[in-house]
Amino acid sequence: MRKHIVILAVAATLFIAVFGVNPWATANRGKDVLSYSHTDLETGVYRAGNGIMVVKALTRMPDVEPEMVRWWFADYMQTTEHYQRWYPTQHLWMDWENKLPGKHIGASHLVDEYIGETINKLRIQFVDPSEILNNYEETNDRFVICARGGLREELINANKMCHIVTKTEYGSEMRSVFWMGYVETRDPNNQNETVLSIQSLLGNTALARALIFDKHSALALMDHAIGEMNILAGFLPELYETETNL
Repeated sequence: MRKHIVILAVAATLFIAVFGVNPWATANRGKDVLSYSHTDLETGVYRAGNGIMVVKALTRMPDVEPEMVRWWFADYMQTTEHYQRWYPTQHLWMDWENKLPGKHIGASHLVDEYIGETINKLRIQFVDPSEILNNYEETNDRFVICARGGLREELINANKMCHIVTKTEYGSEMRSVFWMGYVETRDPNNQNETVLSIQSLLGNTALARALIFDKHSALALMDHAIGEMNILAGFLPELYETETNL
């Protein structure tokens, strides 16, 4: 009996070492992400028990209202010139797919941008926040935008992300969170949908996540988010006032 217990314990240890804890979980708990109070870690990176690399960045945005950030994504940003203004040294090119005026959910932002020293050609598919954040409820004092991120030239998603913009006494603050390692294969006939594949099955193991999504790339993504959101906070209030004639 004792021998069987030892064998089971070893097998369980090996399984967790390879696959992680709850390796195929795809729903990110929204409790800390949607908290109105600051959490223990607001800017930094860490690896979760299932191998996911979590990236967080907090940006204070004086004189910015949550509605201004919604307007930037849903209404204003239409051209590469707009996109490059957002981060002149890192943002190279953009286009939209399935974009409707005044809407962002269901649209995909196609971009070329530097993250660290590497040019990334990405497809960022904006989705309803409830697809990523459990217990999400829309409120008047915040704007939440979430997406699945992946490679544009391959049918692979690898990240999930949310920006939570909350009204404060000085303007707003943005809590940006990225989950690196949620691997999905996009349907070639409808890239807003995903299909089961060997890549997604193996890619969502803790071992694969540890090999592919390292701390260096996570820190590069964190630095990119800090840079672009601070730049956006600097020019958005004046741009919004000018463009909306308020």
